[in-house]
Amino acid sequence: MSKSSPTFSKGGIHPRESKELTEHLPIEAMPPPEEVDILLLQHFGSPCRVLVDKKATVIEGETIGVVDAGLGASVHSSVSGTVKSIGASPHPVRVEAPSVTIRRDPQAEPKVFTPSEWEHFSPEELLEKIRNAGLVGLGGAGFPTHLKLSPPPGTRLDKLILNAAECEPYLNCDNRTMIEFPHEILTGARIILRILGIKECHIGIENNKQEAIWVLSRAAAESTAPDCKISVNPLMVKYPQGSEKQLIQTITGRRVPYPGLPFDVGVMVINVGTAKTIHDAVVLEKPLYERVVTISGRAIARPANLMVRIGTRLSDIVTFLGGTMDNLARIVVGGPMMGFSIPTTDLPVMKTTSGVLFLSDDEIDSRPHGPCIRCGKCVEVCSMGLSPNEVGIYVEAGRARDTAQFGVFECFECGACAFVCPAKRPLVQFTRLAKAKARK
Repeated sequence: MSKSSPTFSKGGIHPRESKELTEHLPIEAMPPPEEVDILLLQHFGSPCRVLVDKKATVIEGETIGVVDAGLGASVHSSVSGTVKSIGASPHPVRVEAPSVTIRRDPQAEPKVFTPSEWEHFSPEELLEKIRNAGLVGLGGAGFPTHLKLSPPPGTRLDKLILNAAECEPYLNCDNRTMIEFPHEILTGARIILRILGIKECHIGIENNKQEAIWVLSRAAAESTAPDCKISVNPLMVKYPQGSEKQLIQTITGRRVPYPGLPFDVGVMVINVGTAKTIHDAVVLEKPLYERVVTISGRAIARPANLMVRIGTRLSDIVTFLGGTMDNLARIVVGGPMMGFSIPTTDLPVMKTTSGVLFLSDDEIDSRPHGPCIRCGKCVEVCSMGLSPNEVGIYVEAGRARDTAQFGVFECFECGACAFVCPAKRPLVQFTRLAKAKARK
């Protein structure tokens, strides 16, 4: 672990990175599959109302679902073709969700986007383009981007941070995006600064991504102007460096008080991949219907960084990459620390799918968990200063509703506690259960 770069002050761990499987592999465009399942709920908020009927003809990039009320983001067709059915498809968290299945027209011409000047648009017009493109945050729960860029009236912001830490092991989707699309990311940053009316942007990136640091530093130097100061901030490799609150503390020294949000301390944090989609939405008027996904693990025949159409089934990706190995033990959507284990490859890729890991039996620990041995390791590594051990003990004792005293609602479920627990206790699952019980 490098100690020459800044980091957050409390806790943290350094799990095996395993990024070498895909870090040098260029982004590869996967051919569109024969069918896609477009989930109508793939963001933070309400499900979309479907706009198309069965057997309707749709074109690539067409809006097929909108949110009428509440939080949400519209969804678009990722292929040109015919609506085969409107029903439900598997969802990595909600078991299943409403969806539109579209059969691709193999004769359809690919969509072509022409760049346009964006500088003459007002902040309101820029936000409208982002809303129309259905953008959500690519690095987390998928909060609608146009809403995130609309802080409450009176909010005083002075810094934008692009979150380029990508501290989860195995994942390289942000790393490759930075290496291959630095100017698009920097343009996205300038658009965000214009919307927020501020001038200062920091790109926080762990120093295990030297090529991305070099490429972005050159692009940032070219983009810096009197009304736009962009800098690249190399950070220590330490998990969970990419958490918003830890990243803000590392770069600005400011602490976000519970239950506050980053804008309470004058900061807006946007994922670096999201910044690239902002460029696409504004400059190209391209909706969010494809994204970079890292496919990794030692039980997939060919690891890759793929540009994948939203709605592509994981089974089609597996086939494209040559299948899985005999020692496949677990499939995880997302990173190994905060991702979700899934039982099937029938799941479609969502806007928030950063990676899919096919882990072999020697990459996972399947030992059963035991009782808490009071070693305190989980308390030492918790970057929020919480007591995961106590939460787990209370949950097992049927007192989940009494866990607020241990800061259970401040936990963002990074999984560092469970990673270091010698008894292999499912501390994240205990915390999720405690939150659910305490909210009732």
